[in-house]
Amino acid sequence: MLNPVRTRAHVNLPNSITMSRILMIPVFLWILSPIFPFSGYGPAQELSAAILFVLASITDGLDGYLARSRNQITTTGMLLDPLADKVMVTAALISLVAYNPAVVKVWIAVVIIGREFLISGLRSIASSEGFTIQASDLGKLKTVVQIVTVVSAILAHRWDVWDFGFFIVPVKWIAIAAVYFTVLVSVVSAIDYFIGFWKKIDHVSSDRRASAVLTRRPEVNK
Repeated sequence: MLNPVRTRAHVNLPNSITMSRILMIPVFLWILSPIFPFSGYGPAQELSAAILFVLASITDGLDGYLARSRNQITTTGMLLDPLADKVMVTAALISLVAYNPAVVKVWIAVVIIGREFLISGLRSIASSEGFTIQASDLGKLKTVVQIVTVVSAILAHRWDVWDFGFFIVPVKWIAIAAVYFTVLVSVVSAIDYFIGFWKKIDHVSSDRRASAVLTRRPEVNK
Protein backbone atom coordinates (compact mmCIF):
# COMPACT_ATOMS: atom_id res chain seq x y z
CA MET A 1 0.00 0.00 0.00
CA LEU A 2 1.40 3.39 -1.07
CA ASN A 3 1.72 6.14 1.49
CA PRO A 4 -0.09 9.35 0.53
CA VAL A 5 2.14 12.24 -0.46
CA ARG A 6 1.79 15.19 1.90
CA THR A 7 2.47 18.73 0.85
CA ARG A 8 3.41 21.46 3.30
CA ALA A 9 2.45 25.09 2.82
CA HIS A 10 5.67 26.97 2.12
CA VAL A 11 5.95 30.75 2.58
CA ASN A 12 8.95 31.89 0.58
CA LEU A 13 10.59 35.32 0.39
CA PRO A 14 8.76 36.58 -2.73
CA ASN A 15 5.38 35.64 -1.25
CA SER A 16 6.30 37.31 2.03
CA ILE A 17 7.13 40.52 0.16
CA THR A 18 3.80 40.33 -1.67
CA MET A 19 1.99 39.87 1.64
CA SER A 20 3.80 42.90 3.05
CA ARG A 21 2.44 44.94 0.15
CA ILE A 22 -1.09 43.80 0.97
CA LEU A 23 -0.55 44.79 4.62
CA MET A 24 0.57 48.24 3.48
CA ILE A 25 -2.85 48.94 1.97
CA PRO A 26 -4.79 49.54 5.22
CA VAL A 27 -1.85 51.56 6.56
CA PHE A 28 -1.91 53.69 3.40
CA LEU A 29 -5.67 54.25 3.76
CA TRP A 30 -5.20 55.17 7.42
CA ILE A 31 -2.54 57.76 6.58
CA LEU A 32 -4.79 59.48 4.03
CA SER A 33 -7.80 59.40 6.35
CA PRO A 34 -8.96 62.26 8.62
CA ILE A 35 -8.10 60.18 11.69
CA PHE A 36 -4.36 60.19 10.91
CA PRO A 37 -2.91 61.68 14.12
CA PHE A 38 -0.23 63.77 12.38
CA SER A 39 -2.45 65.31 9.70
CA GLY A 40 -2.28 68.73 11.36
CA TYR A 41 1.49 68.76 11.82
CA GLY A 42 2.99 70.04 8.60
CA PRO A 43 3.51 67.75 5.63
CA ALA A 44 3.75 64.53 7.65
CA GLN A 45 0.56 63.08 6.12
CA GLU A 46 1.51 63.71 2.49
CA LEU A 47 5.12 62.62 2.86
CA SER A 48 4.22 59.46 4.80
CA ALA A 49 1.62 58.40 2.22
CA ALA A 50 3.93 59.15 -0.72
CA ILE A 51 6.87 57.25 0.79
CA LEU A 52 4.69 54.26 1.66
CA PHE A 53 3.27 54.08 -1.87
CA VAL A 54 6.76 54.25 -3.38
CA LEU A 55 7.89 51.41 -1.08
CA ALA A 56 4.86 49.36 -2.09
CA SER A 57 5.65 49.99 -5.76
CA ILE A 58 9.24 48.82 -5.24
CA THR A 59 8.03 45.58 -3.67
CA ASP A 60 5.81 45.08 -6.73
CA GLY A 61 8.86 44.63 -8.94
CA LEU A 62 11.03 43.02 -6.27
CA ASP A 63 8.79 40.04 -5.49
CA GLY A 64 8.47 39.10 -9.16
CA TYR A 65 12.21 39.39 -9.73
CA LEU A 66 13.05 37.25 -6.70
CA ALA A 67 10.44 34.64 -7.63
CA ARG A 68 11.98 34.23 -11.09
CA SER A 69 15.63 34.43 -10.05
CA ARG A 70 15.20 32.01 -7.11
CA ASN A 71 12.86 29.70 -9.03
CA GLN A 72 10.17 30.23 -6.40
CA ILE A 73 7.15 30.89 -8.59
CA THR A 74 4.15 29.45 -6.76
CA THR A 75 0.41 29.32 -7.33
CA THR A 76 -0.05 31.45 -4.22
CA GLY A 77 2.28 34.09 -5.58
CA MET A 78 0.60 34.06 -8.97
CA LEU A 79 -2.71 34.71 -7.22
CA LEU A 80 -1.59 37.26 -4.62
CA ASP A 81 0.76 39.39 -6.75
CA PRO A 82 -1.80 40.74 -9.27
CA LEU A 83 -4.42 40.92 -6.52
CA ALA A 84 -2.13 43.10 -4.39
CA ASP A 85 -1.41 45.36 -7.37
CA LYS A 86 -5.06 45.86 -8.26
CA VAL A 87 -6.17 46.48 -4.67
CA MET A 88 -3.31 48.90 -4.04
CA VAL A 89 -4.09 50.97 -7.13
CA THR A 90 -7.83 50.88 -6.44
CA ALA A 91 -7.35 51.94 -2.82
CA ALA A 92 -5.02 54.77 -3.81
CA LEU A 93 -7.33 56.19 -6.49
CA ILE A 94 -10.48 55.97 -4.38
CA SER A 95 -8.66 57.63 -1.48
CA LEU A 96 -7.37 60.41 -3.74
CA VAL A 97 -10.86 61.15 -5.05
CA ALA A 98 -11.72 62.19 -1.50
CA TYR A 99 -8.26 63.45 -0.49
CA ASN A 100 -7.49 65.60 -3.54
CA PRO A 101 -10.62 65.89 -5.74
CA ALA A 102 -9.16 68.89 -7.56
CA VAL A 103 -6.64 66.58 -9.21
CA VAL A 104 -8.25 63.11 -9.22
CA LYS A 105 -11.84 63.26 -10.47
CA VAL A 106 -14.35 60.47 -9.95
CA TRP A 107 -14.55 59.61 -13.66
CA ILE A 108 -10.76 59.35 -13.84
CA ALA A 109 -10.73 56.79 -11.03
CA VAL A 110 -13.55 54.85 -12.72
CA VAL A 111 -11.69 54.70 -16.05
CA ILE A 112 -8.37 53.57 -14.54
CA ILE A 113 -9.92 51.05 -12.14
CA GLY A 114 -12.25 49.76 -14.86
CA ARG A 115 -9.25 49.16 -17.09
CA GLU A 116 -7.61 47.07 -14.38
CA PHE A 117 -10.70 44.87 -14.02
CA LEU A 118 -11.01 44.53 -17.80
CA ILE A 119 -7.43 43.29 -18.18
CA SER A 120 -7.88 40.90 -15.24
CA GLY A 121 -10.99 39.49 -16.93
CA LEU A 122 -9.17 39.04 -20.24
CA ARG A 123 -6.30 37.28 -18.49
CA SER A 124 -8.72 34.92 -16.73
CA ILE A 125 -10.45 34.01 -19.99
CA ALA A 126 -7.10 33.56 -21.72
CA SER A 127 -5.92 31.24 -18.94
CA SER A 128 -9.09 29.14 -19.23
CA GLU A 129 -8.50 28.88 -22.98
CA GLY A 130 -4.92 27.70 -22.50
CA PHE A 131 -2.88 30.78 -23.44
CA THR A 132 -1.47 33.84 -21.71
CA ILE A 133 -1.41 37.55 -22.44
CA GLN A 134 2.03 38.97 -21.86
CA ALA A 135 2.47 42.45 -20.41
CA SER A 136 3.00 44.91 -23.25
CA ASP A 137 5.35 47.89 -23.25
CA LEU A 138 2.30 50.13 -22.96
CA GLY A 139 1.20 48.19 -19.89
CA LYS A 140 4.62 48.66 -18.30
CA LEU A 141 4.56 52.36 -19.15
CA LYS A 142 1.11 52.60 -17.56
CA THR A 143 2.47 51.15 -14.32
CA VAL A 144 5.30 53.70 -14.14
CA VAL A 145 3.02 56.64 -14.96
CA GLN A 146 0.50 55.39 -12.41
CA ILE A 147 3.12 55.56 -9.66
CA VAL A 148 4.03 59.13 -10.66
CA THR A 149 0.33 60.02 -10.73
CA VAL A 150 -0.45 58.74 -7.24
CA VAL A 151 2.67 60.21 -5.62
CA SER A 152 2.33 63.62 -7.30
CA ALA A 153 -1.42 63.78 -6.54
CA ILE A 154 -0.68 63.15 -2.86
CA LEU A 155 2.00 65.83 -2.74
CA ALA A 156 -0.19 68.29 -4.69
CA HIS A 157 -2.63 68.20 -1.80
CA ARG A 158 -0.22 70.46 0.12
CA TRP A 159 2.09 72.01 -2.47
CA ASP A 160 1.39 73.77 -5.75
CA VAL A 161 5.10 74.24 -6.46
CA TRP A 162 8.44 73.44 -4.90
CA ASP A 163 10.59 76.56 -5.12
CA PHE A 164 14.27 75.80 -4.64
CA GLY A 165 15.30 79.29 -5.77
CA PHE A 166 17.33 78.18 -8.76
CA PHE A 167 14.78 75.53 -9.74
CA ILE A 168 10.99 75.35 -9.50
CA VAL A 169 9.00 72.09 -9.56
CA PRO A 170 5.34 72.63 -10.52
CA VAL A 171 3.98 69.84 -8.32
CA LYS A 172 0.29 70.44 -9.02
CA TRP A 173 0.72 70.72 -12.79
CA ILE A 174 2.84 67.57 -12.83
CA ALA A 175 0.07 65.78 -10.93
CA ILE A 176 -2.64 66.98 -13.32
CA ALA A 177 -0.57 66.12 -16.41
CA ALA A 178 0.30 62.70 -14.96
CA VAL A 179 -3.35 61.94 -14.16
CA TYR A 180 -4.58 62.64 -17.69
CA PHE A 181 -1.60 60.90 -19.26
CA THR A 182 -2.38 57.86 -17.12
CA VAL A 183 -5.96 57.89 -18.42
CA LEU A 184 -4.68 58.07 -22.00
CA VAL A 185 -2.13 55.27 -21.55
CA SER A 186 -4.69 53.14 -19.67
CA VAL A 187 -7.22 53.38 -22.51
CA VAL A 188 -4.66 52.81 -25.27
CA SER A 189 -3.03 49.87 -23.46
CA ALA A 190 -6.47 48.33 -22.79
CA ILE A 191 -7.21 48.49 -26.52
CA ASP A 192 -3.79 46.97 -27.24
CA TYR A 193 -4.44 44.12 -24.77
CA PHE A 194 -7.89 43.52 -26.24
CA ILE A 195 -6.54 43.33 -29.81
CA GLY A 196 -3.87 40.86 -28.70
CA PHE A 197 -6.46 38.83 -26.81
CA TRP A 198 -8.85 38.77 -29.78
CA LYS A 199 -6.14 37.58 -32.17
CA LYS A 200 -5.16 34.73 -29.85
CA ILE A 201 -8.72 33.66 -29.04
CA ASP A 202 -9.55 33.70 -32.74
CA HIS A 203 -6.48 31.56 -33.46
CA VAL A 204 -7.47 29.10 -30.71
CA SER A 205 -11.00 28.86 -32.13
CA SER A 206 -9.62 28.20 -35.63
CA ASP A 207 -7.35 25.45 -34.30
CA ARG A 208 -10.29 23.82 -32.53
CA ARG A 209 -12.42 23.87 -35.67
CA ALA A 210 -9.58 22.37 -37.69
CA SER A 211 -9.03 19.68 -35.03
CA ALA A 212 -12.75 18.86 -35.00
CA VAL A 213 -12.75 18.40 -38.77
CA LEU A 214 -9.72 16.11 -38.67
CA THR A 215 -11.09 13.93 -35.87
CA ARG A 216 -14.61 13.66 -37.27
CA ARG A 217 -15.42 10.13 -38.31
CA PRO A 218 -16.57 9.59 -41.89
CA GLU A 219 -20.17 8.59 -42.23
CA VAL A 220 -20.88 5.06 -43.42
CA ASN A 221 -23.28 4.85 -46.36
CA LYS A 222 -26.05 2.39 -45.74
